[in-house]
Amino acid sequence: MPCLVVVGAQWGDEGKGKVIDLLASKADVIVRFQGGSNAGHTLVIKGQKFIFHLIPSGILHKGKKCVIGNGVVVDPEVLVEELDSLRERGYPVGGDRLLLSEAAHLVLPYHKAIDRAREEKRGIGTTRRGIGPAYEDKVARVGIRVGDLLHEEILRSKLQRLLETRAPYTRDLLGEDIRVEDLFRDLLRYRERLRPFITNTSLFLARALKEGKRVLFEGAQGTLLDVDHGTYPYVTSSNTVAGGACCGAGIGPTQIDLVLGVAKAYTTRVGEGPFPTELTDQVGHYLRERGGEYGATTGRPRRCGWFDAVVVRHAIRVNDIGALALTKLDTLTGLDPIRICTSYLLDGEKVEEFPDGAELVARCRPIYEEMEGWREEIRGARSLDDLPRAARRYVERLEEILGVPFSIISVGAEREETILLRDPFEERAQGLLR
Repeated sequence: MPCLVVVGAQWGDEGKGKVIDLLASKADVIVRFQGGSNAGHTLVIKGQKFIFHLIPSGILHKGKKCVIGNGVVVDPEVLVEELDSLRERGYPVGGDRLLLSEAAHLVLPYHKAIDRAREEKRGIGTTRRGIGPAYEDKVARVGIRVGDLLHEEILRSKLQRLLETRAPYTRDLLGEDIRVEDLFRDLLRYRERLRPFITNTSLFLARALKEGKRVLFEGAQGTLLDVDHGTYPYVTSSNTVAGGACCGAGIGPTQIDLVLGVAKAYTTRVGEGPFPTELTDQVGHYLRERGGEYGATTGRPRRCGWFDAVVVRHAIRVNDIGALALTKLDTLTGLDPIRICTSYLLDGEKVEEFPDGAELVARCRPIYEEMEGWREEIRGARSLDDLPRAARRYVERLEEILGVPFSIISVGAEREETILLRDPFEERAQGLLR
């Protein structure tokens, strides 16, 4: 049975939450494999808005298993808040529904303090949620893992080692030492709430795949924020590309059957860094307001611009994307003409591939082709034939430029405001998608 990975094909905020929610109805297991509470997947179900930072978007579907993998850095405070919020809204979650990897690393209060202090000094646009510092401790081999919560002596010993390693740095940056007893006491507070969910999720997934379960992997952020393949250094601290699903969940690469990329019908990004198609005029303002382009995690206004095919082709290549979901097509209603960036002008030379390095990207100027816009409201469309001719032609032209078929087109925020062209699970199982 197919194993599907969903990744963002731009700078994040592409609407992956809705796409994953749609596909979750056909999956048995939904897995989050990287990132932390810096992600924000927004769902609108019957007028109710849900924002998930750590719990996979499929949690609203009954009978599904949701997994937070070892590649995620988990802020226990945020996770408990999400669990409490779901219970208050009539969606209680127990250990039979949510599994938390014992090998996932924890985001501690001092990580967030360091993140805030750094951002005030250098300002690259992080969410100040402590994600980067938590991954640094992981790579430095001094991090605290979820499984450590279950063993008090091990936890205390590791916290002491962490203090000894990080004390000079935190004293210099924050003006104070890490207090082991404070951290120890806080973590024990969360232990009993999280204990029912903690398990070996890699082993669980191996068994699920062996039993023929359909597994859906949920990426956070987007390809252009990948620490290796994005606009470094204006990136996140994890591998957001499809290959990260293997490391972040503990499965082998041959288990993945299809990578589905998610791209907006235009482009947005949050934070600092180069953005070739950015619009700072009235059109950019229109996209932001009509599309509600404000960060789900921070509330920051997103920078908006025309669709950048160079960016999405880069994402297709590094993820081996076999099908795409196009989101927020309805936001373009009322704009005429509509532009598509097909290539760049870099130092007087035309380039069609995304440059490696933020410094080069910053020197790129977009080369556009123009298309006719449309005025008709499209949120009621449920097939391509329901779309205005200009909207249909826009979708067709994007497919031509990208060379990858669309499986899903979103025409509104609600779950049912969707055109399903192909079922990625079914078509992959039948060998109809590469």
